[in-house]
Amino acid sequence: MLVPRRSDLRSIMLRSGAAGAALALGFAGQVMAQPQSEKPNMQTAAVAPSASPAQTILFVGNSFTFGALSPVWKYRAATVTDLNGEGVGGMPALFKLFTEELGLHYDVYLETAPGRSLGWHWANKRNVLDRNWDHVVLQDYSTLGPDKPGDPAQLVDYSARFGAMFQKQNPKVDISLNATWSRPDLTYRPDRPWSGQSIYQMALDIRRGYDVAQRANRAVARVNPVGESFNCAIAAGIADPNPYDGVSYGQADLWAFDHYHASAAGYYLEALVVLGSVTGRDPRELGRAEQAAAELGLSPDLAEDLQRTAWRQLQGEACAPDARTDS
Repeated sequence: MLVPRRSDLRSIMLRSGAAGAALALGFAGQVMAQPQSEKPNMQTAAVAPSASPAQTILFVGNSFTFGALSPVWKYRAATVTDLNGEGVGGMPALFKLFTEELGLHYDVYLETAPGRSLGWHWANKRNVLDRNWDHVVLQDYSTLGPDKPGDPAQLVDYSARFGAMFQKQNPKVDISLNATWSRPDLTYRPDRPWSGQSIYQMALDIRRGYDVAQRANRAVARVNPVGESFNCAIAAGIADPNPYDGVSYGQADLWAFDHYHASAAGYYLEALVVLGSVTGRDPRELGRAEQAAAELGLSPDLAEDLQRTAWRQLQGEACAPDARTDS
C-alpha cells in the first residue's frame, strides 16, 4: 500500500493557493476518471528474451527526444546509432542502458532534429528511415501543430504516413507515440497558449491529440504517457510545479533552465516510461543503484521515485501526494 506524506503538498498549497492544492489532490482522480481512450494505454510490446537476437528500435523526434540543454544530449552516444551522424545519445541512450541493465538486447537507432515536426522528418528523412524495424517511437512538435497549438491534424497525417511505410517493411512492427510534457514557459508566462491554466493541462491536451492520432491509425499500437508522468511526479510532490518561483527543497526540477526542454531528471523519467511501454518490464527493477542516474548526478532517492512514477503512470494508478513508500 502506498503511504502518502503531505509536507510537499503543503508547500504547493502555499505557493499556489487553494486552486493549486485542489489540482495537486485532484490530478489522481482526473487520471483515473478519464474516458477509456484517454487512460494510459496498457498494451506493451513483447519482451525480448535475454537469449534472443537483438531487436531493433528507432526513435524519431526533436530536442525532446535527443535531450537538449542537458547532459543527456551526448550521453553514451557510442552505444546507439545516430542516423544523422551528429554524435547524439539522448533519451535513446538512456533506454539502451536500461535494457542492458535488465538483460535485454536492443540495437538502438535515432534520427532527430531540433525544433522539427514529424512532417519535416517525412519530407527530409524518410529515405533514411524506410527500413525494417522491430519497434519505432515517434515524437512530434511540443505543441502539436507548430502554428496551431493543440491541433493534432499534422500528427494524425504524418503518423499515418510513417505507420504505413514502416508496416510495408515489417507488418509486425511495434509503433508507439511519445505524448510530451507541459511547458512552464507556455503556462506561467502571459499571452501564451496555456497561460493561466494548471501546469497539468498542457500535457493532458497534448495526450488527447496523440490519442486522436492513435485512433485514426491502426499501425500505432499505443501512446507512451510521458507528459502525464511529469504530471504524476508533480502531483506526488516529487517534482516542483513552477520553476519560475524557485524549486522547493527536496523536490526535483523536471525542466531545463529555459523552462521548456527537460532536465536530466525529466529525460530520465521519459526514458523510464518508454522502457516500460516498449519492453513490458517494470522500471522499478532498475533500483536505487541504477547506473545512468549515478552518472547524471541524480540521487538514489530521486532515481527510485522516478522509477516508481513511471511504473504507476503506465499502470494507470492514482498519483497520490508524495507517495514514496510501498508496503
